[in-house]
Amino acid sequence: MRKSGVPYFSQWETPGMTLPVLAKGSQALLGDPLWHRSGAGTIEEYARWAVNVCGMASLKMILAARGEIHPTLELARACTSYGGYVVNEIDSIKGLIYAPFVRFVSERFGLRAETMTGVDAAVIPELLSKRRFFIASVNSGIRWPEREPPSKGGHLVLVTSASTESIHFHNPSGHDEASQADVTLPLTVFDRFFANRGISVDA
Repeated sequence: MRKSGVPYFSQWETPGMTLPVLAKGSQALLGDPLWHRSGAGTIEEYARWAVNVCGMASLKMILAARGEIHPTLELARACTSYGGYVVNEIDSIKGLIYAPFVRFVSERFGLRAETMTGVDAAVIPELLSKRRFFIASVNSGIRWPEREPPSKGGHLVLVTSASTESIHFHNPSGHDEASQADVTLPLTVFDRFFANRGISVDA
C-alpha cells in the first residue's frame, strides 16, 4: 500500500464507528468511548456534529501534516463563526460551505485554498502539482468502490496524490483500515463517485 506520510484522522473519534452510524444514525455515536477527544462539551454535542465534519477531519489531517493537532469540533466551531456551517434553531447543520471555509483557513491558519468547480477527475494530478492537497466532494459510498453510487458528492475526502491512472486519499468515514487511510483507486473508479468539485489547499 502506498503511504502518503499524512496523518489520518476519522471524523469519529473511534474510527470503527462507521458501520454502527450507518446502521443506527448519529445516535450510535452516543456510544463512542473517545468522544471527549473531539473537543465537544457533551457527548450529545459530539453525536450531533460528528456526522457533519468530514471537511473538518480533512482539515485536521492537513494541519497535522505540518505538525499541528486541533480537536475536530474546535475546528468546526471556528469554521462556523466564518459561515462555513449554518446551524438553525432545531440544530440541523448545513455545511461545509466552501467559500467561508477558504476564508477561515486563510485567516486562521495561513493556508492558501481555492474553491474548485467543474473539475474533471483527469486534471486532479495537475491540481496537486500546484497545491499539496485537494479536498474532493464524493459520494460517501466510495468506501465500497465496487458498488455503483446513487449520486455524486455529499462527502469529503482528502486527496494526497494522483497520477493519470490512480488516486490516493484519506477517507474520514472509511469503515475499515483499507477504506480509511491511503486508499488507492483507479482514477476512473474515483470518477464514478466524484462530484467534480472541491477545495485545493496548500499548507
